[in-house]
Amino acid sequence: MSKKTKNGGVSMSRLPGNRSAKFVPYLVPGLVGLLVIVVIPFAWNIYLSFTRWRGVGPVKFVGLQNWKRLFADSTFWISFANSFWIIVAIVVIPTILGLFISSLLTDVIQKKFGGKTASFLRAMFYLPQLLPVAVAAIIMGWIFRPEDGAVNALLVKLGLGSLQHNWLGSPDSALPVLMFILVWIQLGYPIVIFMSGLQRVDPELYEAAGLDGANWWQKFRVVTLPSIIPELLVVILTATIGALKTFAPVYLLTKGGPGTATTVPSYYSYNQFFQVQQVGYGAAISTALTVVIIVFSIVFTMVQKHVEKELV
Repeated sequence: MSKKTKNGGVSMSRLPGNRSAKFVPYLVPGLVGLLVIVVIPFAWNIYLSFTRWRGVGPVKFVGLQNWKRLFADSTFWISFANSFWIIVAIVVIPTILGLFISSLLTDVIQKKFGGKTASFLRAMFYLPQLLPVAVAAIIMGWIFRPEDGAVNALLVKLGLGSLQHNWLGSPDSALPVLMFILVWIQLGYPIVIFMSGLQRVDPELYEAAGLDGANWWQKFRVVTLPSIIPELLVVILTATIGALKTFAPVYLLTKGGPGTATTVPSYYSYNQFFQVQQVGYGAAISTALTVVIIVFSIVFTMVQKHVEKELV
């Protein structure tokens, strides 16, 4: 059933049997895909977390044994501690740098050198995001190679050969170097999001602040930062989820080593699944990680809605 609006148009009623039902068949492929690709595998993974299975042969139900082992497993907790540093590298540092760089590109570079220069620099920062993770990892692997990598070669050229190091193969440097690589890959994402948010800020606000004698930092603190809080929250949420799921850079660069120096939950789960062939325990690890991500997403979304209400 439809009804006329004030301006004479026809609105779509939400009652059953109206024309909006015609759109239901278009939702079916997406719902089937969600069921087959997400819901069923997730339910199967939860079931496997209560079993002992090597990937072949019969599945043996063992109750809470995997979960008891999980909470007593020091490697599991080390992997989550490493995830904290991964969050610092993917969320904290790129977000802070992205705020300042996007503000400089919009408020300084764009005004003095034009929009094309600012767009070019933005594209350069975003370029690592466009590279496949495997390509980015190979490039960085070459740069930090212990024998003939660019970093060690540069140190030799500068007469600092004594500082040569196995950057990704030593426990004292593997995690910091991995963090540096992740910052390089991630930095362009917040810059692009923040610059798009800054496009809707009224330029007169900056002009008024300038007339009042505000310097760049004061403009950033009073005008820029409050204006892009919605974009800031989106970046923090999506980047944190991505950080918790980090797998490919660890797999390609360090294999979680040396020892457990760069092991993260996703790689530890993969290791149990495919290398140790303890599928049930790997399922418990991945289920625990999924629960953490879901809880974080729900809590952060609630906080985000509260913040947005305060801004209205």
